[in-house]
Amino acid sequence: MSIMKKEESFSFVATSITFSEDQFSLFLVDGRTLSIPYELVPSLSRASKAARENCELLGMGTSLHWPELDEDISVEGLVLGRKIIDWEKSA
Repeated sequence: MSIMKKEESFSFVATSITFSEDQFSLFLVDGRTLSIPYELVPSLSRASKAARENCELLGMGTSLHWPELDEDISVEGLVLGRKIIDWEKSA
């Protein structure tokens, strides 16, 4: 007999995004709100307010895209706390 481990269910779909002076907040389809300081996303910490706030929700809310910054981040990666690579410093 095999015992199946019940896995926790996470929602990786954002319905909207808002911006403040020092962070952005994702509103998830399951009702949670995730707030991310700009300092955790190097390209956003260096960007102007206008460039930060020019963000598109893509993939039916599964990813974020900043066209001016050429930055793409998955909602899943943010929810799970995955480290965001600073490509400018690693080049």
